[in-house]
Amino acid sequence: MHCFSLTMDQNIAHLVLNQPGALNTMHPTFWRELDEVLTRLHKEAPARALVISSTGKHFSAGMALETFGGAIQADDQTPEGRAALFDLLSDMQATFTKLETLRMPVIAAIQGGCIGGAVDMVSACCIRYATADTFFCIQEINIGMVADVGTLQRLPKLIPLALVKELAYTGRRMGAAKALACGLVNEVFDTPEAMVEGALQCAREIAAKPPVAIWGTKQALHYARDHSVDDALKQMGWLQGAVWSNKQVLEAVTALKSKRAGVFAPLQALQNFRELP
Repeated sequence: MHCFSLTMDQNIAHLVLNQPGALNTMHPTFWRELDEVLTRLHKEAPARALVISSTGKHFSAGMALETFGGAIQADDQTPEGRAALFDLLSDMQATFTKLETLRMPVIAAIQGGCIGGAVDMVSACCIRYATADTFFCIQEINIGMVADVGTLQRLPKLIPLALVKELAYTGRRMGAAKALACGLVNEVFDTPEAMVEGALQCAREIAAKPPVAIWGTKQALHYARDHSVDDALKQMGWLQGAVWSNKQVLEAVTALKSKRAGVFAPLQALQNFRELP
C-alpha cells in the first residue's frame, strides 16, 4: 500500500498512516486503499482488533486541498451536477462507515493535528487515545464548506451537542485536555510511542475475549445508540440468541478461574455470493 502499512501480530491488525511528509492528507488513493484494507479485514477477519496510528508530527491534516482542484470538481452550475454530489459523498461516507461496522473494535491512536476529514475518520472508531499535543479541528468551515463525511453525525453522539456546535461553527482547535474532559478521547499520553503501546495493550485485552461476543457487543452498542431503549432491548434478545454459546461461556469462566488465557474460535471468513462457483 502507498498510504498505509499493515501488520498483524497476536491477533491484532495495526494500520499505520505513513505519509508524514504530506501530513497524511486524504486523497483518492488514501480513500481507495483504506476501503480495500477495511473490506479485507471485515471479510477475512484475520485479527480480533484494529489499531490505527500515524507517523510524523500530525495524525492527519484531512482532505488534500489539491483534490478539490483536480480529482473532485463538483458541477455547481446545474441541478444535475449538484445532485450527483450525493453519490460521490455517499461513496466516501461508506468507507468511514466500514470502521463502524467492522467485525472488530477499532482503536485510533492520534498525535498532533486531527483535522477535517481526520475528525470524520476517528469519530467512526470505537476508542480514541491521544498525545498531549493532539488537537481536533473541524476544518471544513474554515474553507467555506460543511463537514460532510460523518463528523456532524457522529460527534454529537460522543460529546455534548453545544460543544460540537462551537467547534463546527468556529473552526476552533480543541486540545487534548479538553478532548479528554468531554470524553472524546479515553486517555492522553506523553509520547506517541507510549500512546501506541497503550492502544496495542487495549487491543491485546480485546483480542483475549471471544471474537463473536466482541462482535455482538459492538453491534449492540451501535444499535442502542441509534434506537430507543425498547427497540434496542428487543434487538439484544435476537442478537444474544444468535451468538450465545454454552461452550464459550464455560471456557471463559474456566479460564478466568484458572488464571489462564481462554481459547476461543475465530470469526469465520465471510462468503460473497457473487464469488461462489
